[in-house]
Amino acid sequence: MEKIKTGYSKDTSTPVKFLKGVGEARARMLAKLGIKRVIDLMEHLPRDYISREINPALHEVQPGDHLAFSANISWVDSRPTKGGKKMVNVGLNDGFNTLVCTWFHFPAWYEKVLKPGQSIWVNGVVNEFNRQLQMLHPEIELISDEEDTDFWKARNRLPLYPLTANLTQKQMRNLVYNAFEGYAQHIQENLPPKLIEKHGFRDRKTALQLMHFGLDPDLINQAKQRFAYEEFFFIQLLWARHKYYHKTQVQGIQFINKKQHTTALKHKLPFTLTAAQARVITEIFADMCSEKQMTRLVQGDVGSGKTVVTLFAMLLAVENGFQAALMAPTEILAEQHYATITKLLDGMEIKVCLLKGGSYKGKAQDLEDIASGHSQLIIGTHALIQAKVKYHSLGFVAVDEQHRFGVQQRANLAKKDKHPDILYLSATPIPRSLSMTVYGDLEVSIIDELPPTRKAVLTLVRSNRKIDLVWEDVRNQLQQKRQAYVVCPLVEESDKVDLLDAQRLHEHLSTQVFREFKCELIHGRMPAAEKDEIMRRFKQGEIDLLVSTTVIEVGVDVPNATVMVIEHAERFGLAQLHQLRGRVGRGAHQAYCYLIEHQPISKIAAQRLHTMVSSTDGFVIAEKDLELRGPGEFFGTEQAGLPAFRFANLITDQPILKKAKLDAFKIIAIDPELKAEEHQVLKELIKGDLHEREQLVLY
Repeated sequence: MEKIKTGYSKDTSTPVKFLKGVGEARARMLAKLGIKRVIDLMEHLPRDYISREINPALHEVQPGDHLAFSANISWVDSRPTKGGKKMVNVGLNDGFNTLVCTWFHFPAWYEKVLKPGQSIWVNGVVNEFNRQLQMLHPEIELISDEEDTDFWKARNRLPLYPLTANLTQKQMRNLVYNAFEGYAQHIQENLPPKLIEKHGFRDRKTALQLMHFGLDPDLINQAKQRFAYEEFFFIQLLWARHKYYHKTQVQGIQFINKKQHTTALKHKLPFTLTAAQARVITEIFADMCSEKQMTRLVQGDVGSGKTVVTLFAMLLAVENGFQAALMAPTEILAEQHYATITKLLDGMEIKVCLLKGGSYKGKAQDLEDIASGHSQLIIGTHALIQAKVKYHSLGFVAVDEQHRFGVQQRANLAKKDKHPDILYLSATPIPRSLSMTVYGDLEVSIIDELPPTRKAVLTLVRSNRKIDLVWEDVRNQLQQKRQAYVVCPLVEESDKVDLLDAQRLHEHLSTQVFREFKCELIHGRMPAAEKDEIMRRFKQGEIDLLVSTTVIEVGVDVPNATVMVIEHAERFGLAQLHQLRGRVGRGAHQAYCYLIEHQPISKIAAQRLHTMVSSTDGFVIAEKDLELRGPGEFFGTEQAGLPAFRFANLITDQPILKKAKLDAFKIIAIDPELKAEEHQVLKELIKGDLHEREQLVLY
């Protein structure tokens, strides 16, 4: 095999603005896609392909099928919607059956150029509405003699790229072509030769060219498998180095289980720990009492008791003479933790401090108490990692809803003292397959049991056409002095999508439906202080009904809230629906979650709603969510300092993941410093493109 060069040459690292057809303005557009260098453009791989020749037999098409094909328009119908806007329907006919393409919002040029007889390329997912095959908002391109360069004109298979505003598929194709025309000879390898030979991969230049310009689907799929392997391999390489770093460079704190404060807390609890809580506490204590630094993730549904488990770990640190910190994503959650913990510790001589951002009376004293060690438990937001916060002896750190923090924030807290034990908390169950990739060798504990006093939330799917019946059920709960949430996907009316928004719904409910009750609106564009004040009033019972966006997905504990109404539930992912449902059912009364569907909905959306009705198990729901939507929708990838998967599929590519993990850990086991000549390509990548990610993964 020809010796493979290492690293990227200066040619492919050329700023993309110097490429033919780019310039300053277009370079700024490309930067939004993460494309800054010529090599970035070459690695901006197609997300799909479209055919100029294959016309499907529509009688064989099923709802849920993904189609990419060319066709002639048979008819066009434009009409106003109920909201006074326009919708356009276009009929595509194969001589026997018709497929209707529908847009509720579209560029003005659609009405000018979409005419009977016009040839177009269509790409989208088929659904069914009133027994008619339909595509909602499919991607289209006109077929004309002026299409693309001479190269693209001659091809019957075209790539479809991820785009940003003001960039078209035609423009992106031509830019990619220009990049390869001028720089293809400079593309260099990023995998060791032995791995390429072992797995039968094509060289990187050929694989990239196949992805962009290939015509044979089998060859394109082979190239795609190489890039899926790359994604998995480099992530696992970083985790392998992380494991080596912690094994050889990090000296953890070895705590002793003195059973002083922890036993006192156990006797004070007004409830009995569940078996799952007891098991997880044992796992955490085993880590903390070992010589290694603990880095453990605790997963558990909302209400499973993660805070109490965390408090036991914090007290183990305190009875060994160390301080313990708990970082929450918002002030109101930090205050909730503070209230819960101080109540549980009432009567015990342990100083608990609540540290918030900004200026407030008593903050200087709080900082002094933390620095002196007088404050033993410190609870707060990102204020805990500010430079002016000095700890006396920080031995334990818990990060609640850890995905809400950037990786740099988490790393800064971990570096505040001499490698404290770290416990990450998550109320969003993560499928094991995703966890292995996102968190590498991180130990995972699962609280898979709810307290016996918790009643399952009754989940019901209702059509928006029968929403009045839902409002009657809500009214019944409000009349019993209960409280309710109503969630919308948008803050305000949008020209891009035809969805109900929170502002219009709040006005309708507060002035028409529930005039006798106190209704408030909350959304993510409000200042944090205003949002916190509204949530406090809701918690105190001053607000009966809260109309919201998903800003309340992770919010305060309101035991009196018994109803969750989710508008356009078909537009939410399963994990998000499950989190929203978890906002209710936290008290002694039966709670209800109404999933309001707006037809037409896709086959996948219908499966999501069915899953919500049939299961309350967060892990079952998480696995189904991963199966239906893929890993790109899960929260953890970017926040873990790792790239979202563009090519790898965690469901179908498990064999590739296992190979990549085995290869990566084997290389670090035999050559941890990557000194061997064959590993120089990896060493250069870690010094370059992967350097920042590795620094974040190390903590």
